Amino acid sequence: MAAAALRPAILRRIRLSPSPSFSQPFAAAAAAAASHPHALARWLSRPMSSHDAHLTREEVVDRVLDVLKSHPKVDLSKVNPDAHFEKDLGLDSLDTVEVVMAIEEEFKLEIPDREADKIDSLPLAIEYVSNHPMAA
Repeated sequence: MAAAALRPAILRRIRLSPSPSFSQPFAAAAAAAASHPHALARWLSRPMSSHDAHLTREEVVDRVLDVLKSHPKVDLSKVNPDAHFEKDLGLDSLDTVEVVMAIEEEFKLEIPDREADKIDSLPLAIEYVSNHPMAA
């Protein structure tokens, strides 16, 4: 309730100064490009991908193992990169859903349900996260 009351008060205090013209930012960019003609070419030739700062496979393995080790029903001595959730770790389907959700939270991504249903082992979880372009 207090936040709802603060919002109008804050919005009344905000002042936005209008820009003189819409083309002003573009004019500045054009002037910068003219003064450094190779800068634009270098920028355009760089890979345009979210893989620029992508995680290494080793980082993914370590973090997925940490997620699994933090699950209360997992025996830490049985956790290894090749473990199957049900056969090796004794997790049921609900536990598997919880593990997949924890992996989503750890890597800040959303795994579609039809893909999440297929993840039943650490190798599959590691492969999915390693190949996901938005994993962070």
